[in-house]
Amino acid sequence: MKSTKHLGGIEMSETLASSLKTLLKETFEGPGNEGSYYTDSKPNTGVFGTLDGLTAEDASRSINGSTIAAHSDHTRYYLWVIRSMINGTDFEKDWEESWTIATVDEVKWAEIREELHKEYVSLFAEIDTIDLGKWLTNVNATIAHSAYHLGALRQMIKSLEIEKKYNI
Repeated sequence: MKSTKHLGGIEMSETLASSLKTLLKETFEGPGNEGSYYTDSKPNTGVFGTLDGLTAEDASRSINGSTIAAHSDHTRYYLWVIRSMINGTDFEKDWEESWTIATVDEVKWAEIREELHKEYVSLFAEIDTIDLGKWLTNVNATIAHSAYHLGALRQMIKSLEIEKKYNI
C-alpha cells in the first residue's frame, strides 16, 4: 500500500506529491513522453530548454524594460525563498533586489542558469519530504509563478528573434 500524508484532516496519498512534481518538472524540464499538461508537447519547452542556447548578450538585451537574465534570476530567487521558508531559514525577502540584474557576461549567465537548476532540483526532491498540509499553497504558487515566467521568457525570446531577423 502507498504511504499517505495527512492534509487538513483528509488522508492524502502520494498522488498529490506526484502531481506537484509532474507540473513542476514540466515547467522546468518540459513535458515527458506521455504528453503535456500546459506547455508545448515538443522537447525543450520548459524553462531550461527555453534558456538553452541563449548567449549572455541575448540574456542581457532589454526587452519591454527587462531582460531574460533578470527573469531567470528572479525565478531562481523565488525558488530559493520558498525553499528557505520551508526549511525554516530566517531571512528578509528582497523582491526588488531579485530584479536588479540587467547585463551579464557568459560566466554570470552560466551561474544564473546553474543556480536556477540547483534550486529547482532541491525543491523537486523536497516535495516528497515536506508537510504538504502546511506548504501546499506555497508549492502551487511556485509552479504558477514559474510557469508565468516561462511564458514571459518565451515571449521575450520571440521578440529577440524578431529584433535579430530585422536588425532592430
